[in-house]
Amino acid sequence: MRAPGSPGWQERAATGQPLRYMLNLYRRAADREGRPRHGRSLGTNTIRLVQASSHGGQPWAGRWYVQPLTFRLEDQPKAEHLLRATVIYLPSLSLAHGRLLCALELVAASQAPGVLLSPATRTHHGWAEVDVTTYLELGNGSVGSLALQHVCVRAGRAGGHNASLAPTHPFLLLYLNDTQAGLAPPAAEPHRHRRETGTLAHDLPNYMQKQRGEKSDCSLHPFPVSFAQLGWDHWIIAPHRYNPRYCKGTCPHLLRYDYHAPNHAVVQSFIHQLVDASVPRPSCVPYSYSPISVLMLERNGGILYKEYENMIAESCTCR
Repeated sequence: MRAPGSPGWQERAATGQPLRYMLNLYRRAADREGRPRHGRSLGTNTIRLVQASSHGGQPWAGRWYVQPLTFRLEDQPKAEHLLRATVIYLPSLSLAHGRLLCALELVAASQAPGVLLSPATRTHHGWAEVDVTTYLELGNGSVGSLALQHVCVRAGRAGGHNASLAPTHPFLLLYLNDTQAGLAPPAAEPHRHRRETGTLAHDLPNYMQKQRGEKSDCSLHPFPVSFAQLGWDHWIIAPHRYNPRYCKGTCPHLLRYDYHAPNHAVVQSFIHQLVDASVPRPSCVPYSYSPISVLMLERNGGILYKEYENMIAESCTCR
């Protein structure tokens, strides 16, 4: 749905402070090939950056800068459940003759206008973060729009040309749990014992003894690929390359335990050998996978961080 050619897609260059912020977030969460780092603390699998639409007019009046901003969220996918929403902004900006000090005011029909939003924490590189989750939730599970005023005052000696200075607009981060099939992290698989109830290979007479010393060509192979080769590099920001890997080779006549082959594959292998050679032997396919993290440009100019499950083959099996 987010790929080039989808309805409403507009190819735009991802630049400026919002892109740099998301790239820093991405690099803290994933390595150069997109593998999520151990110990990362994002707390979710999806983070969407939404940029505000600004209202016209002259924001500068003397030392004061006041810019109304609206974040529109009506088109968020239903599979994405809001966990937390924060607005990120720069509370202080250096000028040639002083500093620009900034804050955010809430403007909403359900709230008294002019409510000053206090930053909860300071993030990396001087950014401030304000939690606005309660102002977005409508009570029926949906997410509404958010109207703010970006208010700044120039402190210090007079001088310079204010009209040419435009502070970076605050941007909204939505921390989401994407429940679409395949995206939620799977539960850890319990430890499997060597003798499992209902595993046909363990119950066949002499099956385990016969397989000793037999080697199979079915194995994992590397295949580094760039998103430029797939034609996706203009909307996937990071990673530039990743290694999905693949499984290739002939499955053995006797399937070893470490293949975790299902009972059906064991029977199919015997049918091929003893009954009908036209029935194919089991195929060599991936057994387990790991995720990668992707930073991409959305069709409306927003930036999306998402962890996609089942992107890198980690082991092979015969099925």
